Amino acid sequence: MSAEKRTRTVTGRVVSNKMDKTITVLIERRVRHAMYGKYMTRSSKVHAHDADNQCGIGDLVTVAETRPISKSKSWNLVEVVEKVESAAQ
Repeated sequence: MSAEKRTRTVTGRVVSNKMDKTITVLIERRVRHAMYGKYMTRSSKVHAHDADNQCGIGDLVTVAETRPISKSKSWNLVEVVEKVESAAQ
C-alpha cells in the first residue's frame, strides 16, 4: 500500500455556481429497495471549493472529500470531466 492518503471521490453535475469560489454539485446514485427490490435514484447536493471559478452550470465534475473549508463546504474540485457549452455566452 502506498503512502498516499485515500480520499473519497465522486462525480456529479454542477447545479449552481452563483457563490464566489464555490459550486453546488448534485450527486446521483442508484440503490436497491430492501423489501421490493426496485432500483431507485437517490441524490444529494454538496458544496465544493472551486478556486478558479472555472465551472459552469451543467458541467460534469469530480470532487474529493477534504477538511472542512467552511460551515457547509467539505469537498474540493479535482477536475472538470465534461464542459457544457451554453448559448448565452
